[in-house]
Amino acid sequence: MLRWLAFVLLLIASPALAREMAKPDLVLTGEITGADHQTYKPVTFDVPAGVTRLSVAFDYTGRENRTVVDLGLLDPVRFRGWSGGNKKAFFVSAEAATASYLPGPLPAGKWTLLLGVPNARPNSKATYQARVWFERTPTPLPAALPPNTFPRATTPGWYRGDLHMHTAHSDGGCVTGDAPRAPCPVYRTVLAAQAAGLDFVAVTDHNTTSQAEALAELQPSFPDLLLMSGREITIFQGHANVFGPTAFIDFRLGSRTVPTIRDLQRAVKAAGGVFSINHPAVPSGEQCMGCGWTAKDTDYDAVQAIEVANGGNEKAQGGFEGLLSGVPFWEAQLNQGRRITAIGGSDNHDAGIPHDQPTAVGRPTTVIHAEGLSPEALLAGLRAGRVFIDLDGTRDRVLDLSAAVGGRGAVMGGALTAKPGETVTFVARVAGVDPAGLEVIQDGARIAPAISAAGGFEVRMGARAGWVRVNVRDKAGRLLMIGNPIYLTVAH
Repeated sequence: MLRWLAFVLLLIASPALAREMAKPDLVLTGEITGADHQTYKPVTFDVPAGVTRLSVAFDYTGRENRTVVDLGLLDPVRFRGWSGGNKKAFFVSAEAATASYLPGPLPAGKWTLLLGVPNARPNSKATYQARVWFERTPTPLPAALPPNTFPRATTPGWYRGDLHMHTAHSDGGCVTGDAPRAPCPVYRTVLAAQAAGLDFVAVTDHNTTSQAEALAELQPSFPDLLLMSGREITIFQGHANVFGPTAFIDFRLGSRTVPTIRDLQRAVKAAGGVFSINHPAVPSGEQCMGCGWTAKDTDYDAVQAIEVANGGNEKAQGGFEGLLSGVPFWEAQLNQGRRITAIGGSDNHDAGIPHDQPTAVGRPTTVIHAEGLSPEALLAGLRAGRVFIDLDGTRDRVLDLSAAVGGRGAVMGGALTAKPGETVTFVARVAGVDPAGLEVIQDGARIAPAISAAGGFEVRMGARAGWVRVNVRDKAGRLLMIGNPIYLTVAH
């Protein structure tokens, strides 16, 4: 009994040391070769009845050859989490779990340690070892979290938020206590968002929604900040945020369960999610595995948004414009006749970054005109396209666009029908910056119509459908805001 008590105390004080002292119940070993490059490798094992906590310590060789192995876990019934490459050890139990993983009952049967291999060079060989411990101490299930009944704004207006950020539930880290850098708890991100004056955030950890429980716990303490569920679907061919659902969406593109990207997109649609491609122009390779969008046969008609401005890209290239900008990728889809909303995201991985620095929470800010401050209203506004991006993440800048012809009108994100040769009158509303920096983009090319002091200008309707949008720059030419289009269709 004393030995067991000593072990328990040691486990609390130093879980890693306790694991070293206790003999594992299972040791799973195997090999990673070049043939495993960009595949998912399931490693199955049996969990007996009565287990209330399962712990895993994992390591592998081959790093000198750039072999990379990511981790996830499935039980016989459901997906339990994905930590990628940010954790070497984790646990799941009935009442709690390591960030990235889901707590809950541990059913007996076949479990799967899911190894994702984003990189294994041809002809390379590496080995892995997973040590597994079973604990059977009775642990009660917690009471269900109460539903969020906090009142929200119900008036139409512009709502400012950040749609791309990471916490300890994936690879977010920050200075915490005496540690120079440690997995960053969700509350630090929420506090940073509150300090930035945001109205909403979507925490989008990689391939997991374990952060949703933490957000639900925090929400009553932040009545003026809406905490939305999201995840960054992270595949070998790109990253895409999914906003809305928290149920598992199988991300194993190329596997038997998800043969094609369209299968994945159909699953997102069935779950009621919004599918948004992230940082599409970033190169993919060993330096940034799967970061750019290269998924073959993507159904762009099933893409609701594209992240054209990313905080990490701003940091890498010294601004939002350059080779890493997602604007050309997005505009190419607009020129194919698609209506996809441009959004931005900080891609924050450290909640302690000052707000005036790239990748800080809320830099850039996505500003959505919605009927109220709720997930449903915000996602409806995002789909509708009445959205602009405030690249500096200010609290007061506004960019809107309206158009009229023949007594008909439309606002940013909407469509307007005109006859070839008809003159369409536009009005851009700019606040918080000098309106003299307004620029007009038609079908991907900058044009120079005469612009009145009130932001009015005219565009002649062509023979084909097209689109018009506006940006705002400062006196030095630096891009400050990116607007979404009004779509022009041809009257017959």
